[in-house]
Amino acid sequence: MNLYQRLGYLALGSRLRRLSEAFLSEITYAYQQEGIEFDAAWFPVFYLLSQNEALTIKELSEQTEVSHPAASQLITNLKQKGLVMATPGIDDARKQLITFTGKGRALLQQVLPVWDAIMLSMDEISRNQPGCDAMLPAITAFEQALQQHDLYNHISKNLNKQLTPADK
Repeated sequence: MNLYQRLGYLALGSRLRRLSEAFLSEITYAYQQEGIEFDAAWFPVFYLLSQNEALTIKELSEQTEVSHPAASQLITNLKQKGLVMATPGIDDARKQLITFTGKGRALLQQVLPVWDAIMLSMDEISRNQPGCDAMLPAITAFEQALQQHDLYNHISKNLNKQLTPADK
């Protein structure tokens, strides 16, 4: 058992970050080996736009569960690379509709087979390693638990339980 495993929930954030970094490193390497210039950080926007003709920054922000400024910054980056464009909304010109450019659609066609290969590979890996098949449901359950319970309040309450009246 390594340090992170021994520390349990104390190291949860570190373990998840390490796992995410290792996973994204492998995904980035796969894109590079295929000669595809694609940043894994673009995935949520590319995926959502592949499923929708156009989306506003607000819709992208809500569906990816990131702040509006973070979504806006990502869209600005993608616009600078010529992968997406923003056009005024039909009903409300203040709302910018984000769509793929021709270059963005071409890149999407390149990454779609990689996404399929990632899904197949992860299914194979998780199916052949005991416990892995429970990972995604467990992450979902944990996300829901953290949304339903204010972790700080739990920590504070438990800190107060530990203090004796003389300590206060």
